[in-house]
Amino acid sequence: MHTRTRVDTTPDQPGFVPLTSYREYPAADMVHRSREFAADMQRRRTVREFSDRPVPREVIEACLEAAGTAPSGAHQQPWHFVVVTDRTIKRAIRAAAETAEAEFYATAPAEWLAALAPLGTDANKEYLEVAPYLIAVFAERYGRAADGSRIPHYYVMESVGIATGFLLAALHHAGLATLTHTPNPMGFLNEILERPPNERAVMLVVAGYPAPGVRVPDLNRKPLSSIATFR
Repeated sequence: MHTRTRVDTTPDQPGFVPLTSYREYPAADMVHRSREFAADMQRRRTVREFSDRPVPREVIEACLEAAGTAPSGAHQQPWHFVVVTDRTIKRAIRAAAETAEAEFYATAPAEWLAALAPLGTDANKEYLEVAPYLIAVFAERYGRAADGSRIPHYYVMESVGIATGFLLAALHHAGLATLTHTPNPMGFLNEILERPPNERAVMLVVAGYPAPGVRVPDLNRKPLSSIATFR
């Protein structure tokens, strides 16, 4: 027997409205939809060679709107996405990122470099100039009230991580290839993109069409039995 718990939200409860957006599907449809989505996401691969073919801005806007639907701590939505298409800005980002990456590859522990070796990564980040879109993801560590006082944000990194996951899934669903780039340190993004001090750069999402004939590492994802436990 299946039981449903009823939550009494009366029409006059302040700040609440009826849930009208939820859509329930028959069990068979749920299985089909979930399997179809999982299979589609299995096709997602990170690429490091992009085409410079233009992508309609409307596609990126819609994907960002999808990212903005992510749940967040106290619904404070502590994220900001800066979309970069300007060639000069891209060039500046690439130069700063490659400087940080060169230092990383020169000083990183051997174990870390060995783990990266199968992916074929190095300090050269040509894709930062070639791809039509760079999306810089910023975490808002705190907000500002009208009087200038700080508004604390909660579960910031968890919230931004979920929103970025939504963004990657949306971009893939739209038919674009992506790459997540996390140069360390990333403070240069605040400077180049003129972001306020309450924001912390989290990552760059590179988005566009894959370059013709691009090759990717021959990797396997962990099976469900290795990543999930049912009790």
